[in-house]
Amino acid sequence: MEVIGVPLDLGADRRGVDMGPFAIRYAGLSDKLRSLGHRVKDAGNIATPVAEESKIEFSNAKFLSEVRSVCFNLSKTVSGIMQSGKLPLVLGGDHSIAIGTLAGIYRGRRKKEAGVIWLDAHGDFNTPDITPSGNIHGMSLAISSGMGGKWFPIPQWPKRAIDPTRIAIVGARELDPEEQKNLRTNGVHVFSMADIDRLGMQEVMNQAIRVASASGDSFHVSFDMDVVDPSDAPGVGTPVRGGITYREAHLAMEMIHEAGVMESLEVVEVNPILDQHNATAELAVELILSSMGKKII
Repeated sequence: MEVIGVPLDLGADRRGVDMGPFAIRYAGLSDKLRSLGHRVKDAGNIATPVAEESKIEFSNAKFLSEVRSVCFNLSKTVSGIMQSGKLPLVLGGDHSIAIGTLAGIYRGRRKKEAGVIWLDAHGDFNTPDITPSGNIHGMSLAISSGMGGKWFPIPQWPKRAIDPTRIAIVGARELDPEEQKNLRTNGVHVFSMADIDRLGMQEVMNQAIRVASASGDSFHVSFDMDVVDPSDAPGVGTPVRGGITYREAHLAMEMIHEAGVMESLEVVEVNPILDQHNATAELAVELILSSMGKKII
């Protein structure tokens, strides 16, 4: 596998998440993956601008040019990793980077749309036309599903990098009203915390894996650390009470490994400024290890 960091925070509304890749690496990511028997290459970081040297051109798509540029460079890197036969492991940074990750996967799959398991407290299915905040990290899944319009135009960007009907959002608990309409219209499968409460994480993940791997295809996994309850993952920019537990998070990643068809992984939104003793970054490493085969026994 090949690790690539994307220290971008311009898609979010709080500073600090740009240090996420460093914090995850500091928690021992590469050495622990190697201890499981994986071959790991760390390709370093994609170059990213900072807010002090950038300007907001559009209030409904903040730092659009900068986010687009970083995501385009990331897409080329991810595509190259996939075409070399390796699994890309992308470390954020805020969740706007998924636009680049998913575009790269699309190109790396020879322009074939992927399924996605999206573990997140939020739907990230806003667009510049309906966003209440203008923060692009809340739009990444919608843009990747073909709703980028003039903001992410073709041919530089794929018209649609992923199939919305093969998206499974797991752990949602904070969705905007217009965003909910977009999710329903596009046929996205949303498994809320209420679904997890009623069905249990095992059944929810069974269904999510079936959705994302339709017709026996492989899928991408995007893990936003705010899907975990803030009591276990305090170092995130947009915490929402009532998230999945430590063990539910591990079970989800263990089941993804057992499915045997994950082709790419990204972990985002670790904010060391808001963290406690690097606990959230350490949890991120643990969850990555679970997705790569680590078991209790």
